[in-house]
Amino acid sequence: MTTSSSSTINAASAAGDGTTVLDPNAIVEQLRALRQHIPGFEQLSVAESARIRGAAKANADFVQATINAVGASSAVQSVLGRAPADLRSEVDDAGSWTSVEDELRSILKGVIAANLVRRHRVGLAALQTYHITRQLVRDKQHADLLPHVAEMRRLNRFGRRGRARKQQSPPQPPAPQSPGAPVPHSPASP
Repeated sequence: MTTSSSSTINAASAAGDGTTVLDPNAIVEQLRALRQHIPGFEQLSVAESARIRGAAKANADFVQATINAVGASSAVQSVLGRAPADLRSEVDDAGSWTSVEDELRSILKGVIAANLVRRHRVGLAALQTYHITRQLVRDKQHADLLPHVAEMRRLNRFGRRGRARKQQSPPQPPAPQSPGAPVPHSPASP
């Protein structure tokens, strides 16, 4: 950790009220440090996730029945190499980590929403600026804004989607005729 982020984190800890706002870099550093405390933390490729997902979603009653079978047979324990107590502990551990999943998902949704609101405020201010400057340049005393309005007009993408799509779409080929439908003749045909 860097000294500046350590002081930010220490300031947050010193407040103790839980309302101290950290900058994004300090939060990223804390999240990266937190990863080191999560047992078994890893990233899986899409293929790896798909490959193991089926067994991971095994029915809880089925899993319990298999643990009971392991406990009932020393032969199964020796072939599997796992004791029933270990399997039960792993089931409990997986269940406990679901609350962490839920909390992290909730935090992610909150960060996404907060960032959307930030971008909305900036975008709204930009649109308001554009409309205000378009009105102001009608008066000669604000002629210095003309190049800015021209640049904003050039870069403005609001309201242009429909026109841009129509211009880019290739011409449609004629629809195929159904068999047995009369073929239109040109006037020059016999």
